[in-house]
Amino acid sequence: QVQLVESGGGLVQAGGSLRLSCAASGRASSTYATGWFRQAPRKEREFVAAISWNGRNTYYGDSVKGRFTISRDNAKNTVYLQMNSLLPEDTAVYYCAADLGKLPHIASTFSSHYDYWGQGTQVTVSS
Repeated sequence: QVQLVESGGGLVQAGGSLRLSCAASGRASSTYATGWFRQAPRKEREFVAAISWNGRNTYYGDSVKGRFTISRDNAKNTVYLQMNSLLPEDTAVYYCAADLGKLPHIASTFSSHYDYWGQGTQVTVSS
């Protein structure tokens, strides 16, 4: 079992930055890949970023490449999503998720591969 809690969301102006955190409890975070997804009203859930167990490989959705950075601190059981140059279209509820079924250097971009999800944190970017 893994429990995930997101934090760091809020309201920010376009061009600003936020850092989201995903704190895990239960199984040690060094044993599963972690992903961030987001869902805006009336839209499907979208892949944002993912990081492998060992932190060596990262993956990004096309819409956030070059602006967002995912990282992890396994000693703190926490994964971060640094979001820079935010746009109004980044407004959504952001979820972190844990995938227990991957090799240490792999992470998935598909939400169906993830086993545990947090409750989400709202990010609102004003124009």
